Amino acid sequence: MRNTQKLSNDPLPKSHYEVLDGLRGVAALLVVAFHALEPNDYGVRFRQIINHGYLAVDFFFLLSGFVVAYAYDDRWTRMGQWEFYKRRLIRLQPMVIVGSLIGAALFYFQGGPAFKLVSATPVWSMLLVMLLGCTLLPLPTQLDIRGWDEMHPLDGPAWSLFFEYVANILYAVGLRKLSNRWMGVLCALSAAFLVHMLVTGEGDVIGGWALNAPQLHIGFARLMFPFFAGVLLMRSGWRLPMRQGFLVCSVLLVVCFSLPRFGGPEHLWVNGLYEAFCIIVVFPIIVAIGAGQRDAGNVSTRLCRLFGDISYPLYITHYPLIYIYTAWIARGPRTLAERAGWGVLLWLVAVAMAYACLKLYDEPVRAWLSRRFLRGGRPGATVHIPGMDPAFPVDVPRG
Repeated sequence: MRNTQKLSNDPLPKSHYEVLDGLRGVAALLVVAFHALEPNDYGVRFRQIINHGYLAVDFFFLLSGFVVAYAYDDRWTRMGQWEFYKRRLIRLQPMVIVGSLIGAALFYFQGGPAFKLVSATPVWSMLLVMLLGCTLLPLPTQLDIRGWDEMHPLDGPAWSLFFEYVANILYAVGLRKLSNRWMGVLCALSAAFLVHMLVTGEGDVIGGWALNAPQLHIGFARLMFPFFAGVLLMRSGWRLPMRQGFLVCSVLLVVCFSLPRFGGPEHLWVNGLYEAFCIIVVFPIIVAIGAGQRDAGNVSTRLCRLFGDISYPLYITHYPLIYIYTAWIARGPRTLAERAGWGVLLWLVAVAMAYACLKLYDEPVRAWLSRRFLRGGRPGATVHIPGMDPAFPVDVPRG
């Protein structure tokens, strides 16, 4: 169990849930693999190899609710809303900026049949989208410069950070004040909302990345139950201690993400029920197991820390590489060996780039911002750089 030092007038230091840190990293690594495999199904979701990889975002919303409640529920007597918002911005916004900058730097390498708007986009327009992307403001479809109607065309997965910010605002404004009974009511209502979407729609939770009514419907359906349930799970104290919890939970995540799509195109609701089961039942059990084993032990602890540290940089920086890989596949026939080789290389480059961003930029910048802007911060003060504060959402921007 890792102890951390805080600024002198911060609340008492808290320990990390090492296993949850590690699971966040496992999910992030699986998402990059899913994204690298996704272009090989040529847009047919029934042929996706890691078929339910997009469920990672729902898992991370659950983790986020758990960790936000753990980190901040008992701090409000000493901390106002603005202090909370500053902490969240310092934790998340620096890498949002880097993701937008990397997306801009690699944008014109992504032209071709897959993204026909790229070559027709003037530099000034791309730079405008880059600057707006650094703010994380959702962009309307009129500012789309790719053709996928993403609210963040240079770094598609940033859409889920927008919903993360929404969740944090909801928590600060009202959720933190609710009793467990009322949180349970919200969980039940939001679970019904999620199930209804899954069984009456396309049979999956793919979506949330565009600023229009259908996509916002999907995004909020995905956000509400997992985040509310994460808060309630932390407050309830429900834990499932288990030896080798990190290994068990990692296997469960791999299985949930990798099972083939159920029901086929004629029975979409069958797959919808499967995904509802994963989100409403399996993911809370995984988090309860992870929270029940605070210390992963020896090698697993070091691995969990590494995975947790790189998970957010990996999530927010890797997708511009996926755009390039997708465009390369679409430009001509590629053999399986070519696609596999470049896909593995992409995965390795994404991990290396994330680690470099973490050590050379993210940690130093957050340390400086914490000293400069957080209450009690001062030059030379020891600043906590949390590896898990809170779990971030991860998802694919396209199905």
